[in-house]
Amino acid sequence: MTETLTSVQKDALLKKNTYIFTGALAVLLIAAAFIFGYYVLAIAAVSYAVSFVVEILFSKLRKKEFDYGWMVTPLLIALLMPPAIPLWTVGIAAFFGVFFGKNIFGGSGKYIFSPALVGVLFVLISFPAQMATAWIDPQTADFFTGATPLSLFNRGLPFNYSTLDLLMGSTIGTLGETFRLGIIVLGLLLIVLKVSDWRIPLSYLGSFFVITGLAFLISPDSIGKDPVTSLLLGGILFGAFFIAVDPVTAPVTSKGRIVYGIGLGLLTFVIRNFGTFHEGVTFSIIIMNAISPLIDNKTVKEIDVTSEEVAA
Repeated sequence: MTETLTSVQKDALLKKNTYIFTGALAVLLIAAAFIFGYYVLAIAAVSYAVSFVVEILFSKLRKKEFDYGWMVTPLLIALLMPPAIPLWTVGIAAFFGVFFGKNIFGGSGKYIFSPALVGVLFVLISFPAQMATAWIDPQTADFFTGATPLSLFNRGLPFNYSTLDLLMGSTIGTLGETFRLGIIVLGLLLIVLKVSDWRIPLSYLGSFFVITGLAFLISPDSIGKDPVTSLLLGGILFGAFFIAVDPVTAPVTSKGRIVYGIGLGLLTFVIRNFGTFHEGVTFSIIIMNAISPLIDNKTVKEIDVTSEEVAA
């Protein structure tokens, strides 16, 4: 038996979920400030300031109520940045993501691609030197311009990070990806609270683990990598629990979300092992965002709007 929610109940539920989701991201930002230093807060401040200006201008131009969910995108953009990134780069990413990735399409609930990833991809391609060298080693608090742990691992180079280092954030990486224990705990909490749909992170991480494990068994000396360590490197955990679960860009059906997650796992494996960029999460999610309407088209008969679906 299903319970259909009224429009007022749906709106209240969406607002509550947005605030809970934002709170989880804020916890990761605070953890990043402890790991990398207070410059992290400046990154977040610039992202929020630029995003607010763009949002308020669109609100005035369209004569619509200010978007209550505006705080999610700038927070995601900040968490996707390297810890020593120049602030002007953050501003460009925030402007491009909120302007072109979100509001050009009509704002919340209407965009096609993750706005945060649109902004980050723009600066990643336009300013690769800044995005590839703005690292800080949390163990020494020094600037670091060498290879990231994921790059070392993929190349088969000496890799001196323990599992505890990877879980607790003692590694080089973006602000949101390093404190992996926190990502896992908060991600599972969002699932328990029905803020996120468990199908997407489970199918994403599960398919990536299986594909990586099979490659490891078949060809450990070439494309094969330890699947457990692979899950603890790069931004795959952050992407699975906090970006891929966006209900606006993900399919709406339960089967569609599983297909979506499997596609993410496959693409991430392919890009990580054969692509120019060693981190395949960002490109994988953008590609699957584009395919999401096609997945919906093939699974549309399954749509059954229940309170659980709305919460997810």
